[in-house]
Amino acid sequence: MTLSQLFNSISENPWPLAIYFILLPIFAWIIGLAADGSGNVKFWSYVYAVLVYAVCIPGIFAVTLNIYLFLFERQSIWQANIIMQFLPVISMALTLMLIKAKIPFSLIPGFGKISGFLTLIFALIGVMWFVDRIHLVAWTYVPFSAILIGFVLTLLAIRFAWSKLF
Repeated sequence: MTLSQLFNSISENPWPLAIYFILLPIFAWIIGLAADGSGNVKFWSYVYAVLVYAVCIPGIFAVTLNIYLFLFERQSIWQANIIMQFLPVISMALTLMLIKAKIPFSLIPGFGKISGFLTLIFALIGVMWFVDRIHLVAWTYVPFSAILIGFVLTLLAIRFAWSKLF
């Protein structure tokens, strides 16, 4: 099954996916009510971690897919699939806002890994977009390993700047 076939299948029956993304913020709100006043922060941080991963993995995929489709495939906004391209992002934002109101992200196990992964994806897409736009063809004697090291150093610099920014 290709990604296109999966998207076509979901488009034919969007309700399971729509219900999933509608329920995630509701679960965050209910968990917030249940955890309010509880002294067991460690337990609730793990519950929130499951919820964060359940919403962030598809949300990050949707953001990445949107960037790819709009920048590289030049898809029109009028052709965007609301259920698969926008609902995961809205659900992710709403769920993360509800979670942040109850517990700091620093207490959620693995949350730093998600932000690092998101930074890496955005850096890679930014570099790919830059290379795509300049149509650079270079005949050079620089070894590929030096180019690869430069790329990794650029990613590290972006990660460092991102951590200082937020």
